[in-house]
Parts: sequence; structure tokens; C-alpha cells
Amino acid sequence: MKSVVIYIILLLQLQVVYAQPALKIAKLKYDGGGDWYANKTALPNLIEFCNKELGMNLNLEEEIAEAGSPDLFDYPYIYMTGHGNVVFSQEETANLRNYLIGGGFLHIDDNYGLDKFIRLELKKIFPELELIEVPFTHSIYHQKYNFPGGLPKIHEHDGKPAQGLGLFYEGRLIVYYSFESDLGNGWEDRRIHNDPEEKRQQALKMGANILSYCFTNY
Repeated sequence: MKSVVIYIILLLQLQVVYAQPALKIAKLKYDGGGDWYANKTALPNLIEFCNKELGMNLNLEEEIAEAGSPDLFDYPYIYMTGHGNVVFSQEETANLRNYLIGGGFLHIDDNYGLDKFIRLELKKIFPELELIEVPFTHSIYHQKYNFPGGLPKIHEHDGKPAQGLGLFYEGRLIVYYSFESDLGNGWEDRRIHNDPEEKRQQALKMGANILSYCFTNY
């Protein structure tokens, strides 16, 4: 009986998510000099893909959320990218922590060069947590699309294998960090990054999985 009740609750949660008009997602604006505004066509293309292939009802345009703003709490999913430095103030650190503990989800997508900075800032937000590789069995890799080998490799960068890293708070994945993959470049318009169609589809499908996981665990 308990399993039936849980199943019904999950169905109701999904109905609520997909029935919401124009659910909004946002890109994170941060200080430090890094190009937080990179990959301008990435989220709009991912949104279009998710609306078409998963039947989501996402606002067609990305919004901008500042790290220290209360507006952060309006978005179940926040996307962060860039190539360079990032610095969170004390107030921004507290705001991000409260957002993530309260049910929010942060997807950090290293656009090459972000890694050494974001690791330090994540430690400021959650000093008690460690970034770990998300197990390939985790549901984020098994939503509509199946990725049995974990995060797909989209761009070469340093030639290292792609890694999906995460912060878990009380058992819930609250930060997903796509490292050495560059999903965002795979979401971009072909005129910007003319990736093979297979790579573009891998990137879009993994992005759709991340959003699907986020919404069903919000």
C-alpha cells in the first residue's frame, strides 16, 4: 500500500511540473571577472529541445539570476558557465546555500578554465561537503535518456575523460558539475559550434536528463 501511495504522489508531482505555465530557468550571474554570460544560445536551444521531446512547458527565453538576489528562489534550475574567475561574497554564499538547501538545483558547466575557481567557491558554500563523482547508476543518467557510462564527452579541452561531479546534501544531489565535457557548447547554435550531430544530440539529451531530474526532485 505504501508503494502505491508513493507512486501516486510522484505522478501528481510530475503533473504539477508539466502543467505549470511557462516554467522559468535561469543563468547565474556572478562576480570575479569570469564570462558568466557565455553560451548565449545554449539554454534557449536546450529549452526548445525539452519542450519538443519531453513535453515540458518552459519559458522560451533564459532569465538571469544574480547570486545574491532573492529572485534566485524563483527558479528550480540555475545554470552556471564561464571560462574564468568567479568570486562569491559572504552574502552571495549564504544566499546560494539557502537556495540549494531549500530545494534549488545548480548545474555548473565548465566552459574550460572555470574549474580551479569554482571548486574554491563551492567549498565556501558547503565547507562540510566534498565534490564526488556521481555514480553511473544515479537517476540523473537514467531519465528519458539512458547514459550508462555517465556524462558524455562533447569537447576535448585537455583530453581528460568527462566527469559528472556532485554535491549531495542529506542524500539529495543539489549541485551537478559537468567537468571536461562542455555540454553548453553542444547546446549552442551550429553556426557557433559546428559539432557533429551525434555530439549535439548527446549534449541535448544529457541536458534534458538534468532538467528532468531537477524538476522531479524539486
